[in-house]
Amino acid sequence: MVIKVFLASSSGSTAIKKKQQDVVGFLEALKVDYAPLDIACNEENRMWMRENVPVEKKPSNGIPLPPQIFNEDSYCGDYDTFFDAKEDNTVYAFLGLPPPPGSKEVPVEERNGDAHGEEEQVQEEGEGGEEEVAEGETADDEATEGETAGDEAPAEEEEEEAAEETDEQARAEEEEDQEGADDDREEEDLQSEEEEELRQLEEEEEDVEETQEEEAE
Repeated sequence: MVIKVFLASSSGSTAIKKKQQDVVGFLEALKVDYAPLDIACNEENRMWMRENVPVEKKPSNGIPLPPQIFNEDSYCGDYDTFFDAKEDNTVYAFLGLPPPPGSKEVPVEERNGDAHGEEEQVQEEGEGGEEEVAEGETADDEATEGETAGDEAPAEEEEEEAAEETDEQARAEEEEDQEGADDDREEEDLQSEEEEELRQLEEEEEDVEETQEEEAE
């Protein structure tokens, strides 16, 4: 696999020259084999670069500027994506190359494996958390049932006490009513006795008056 770097050797832009030097210098520091392809002196190189840069990666005017980086015919990116890969320590992945022994960069396969492992770990932790939540809910339900049962017992006792109080109150009212009836009967008896005495007195008075009239005659 050959890394192709499309450059403009006679560019009048200082920014472009600086970006090209940055890419080339970094590749040389990593000892990555690359092929510099000049688009300023070679029309074929310029046309090939313009045709193979993806449409979504081209600027609004449709003309991509150097440096542009390819791995054989596969597009890697421009300077901005190269810079991001350098900052993230993923240049070999950006170039589509396996990192050499001793490199700090983790291969793409291992990164994917680690990501998959992390997902499984997160999933296991999530399942463990769900089990803990379920156990906690079960314990809460049992505690709630215990409290409910505990609340029902006092409630039954209160109902029994209330029923006893009601019975006692009813008995007391019946006794009061009975006593009231007895008192009424006693009052009626007294009244009858008084009326009887009054009648006897009236009869005696009448008898006395009759006697006096007879004597007067």
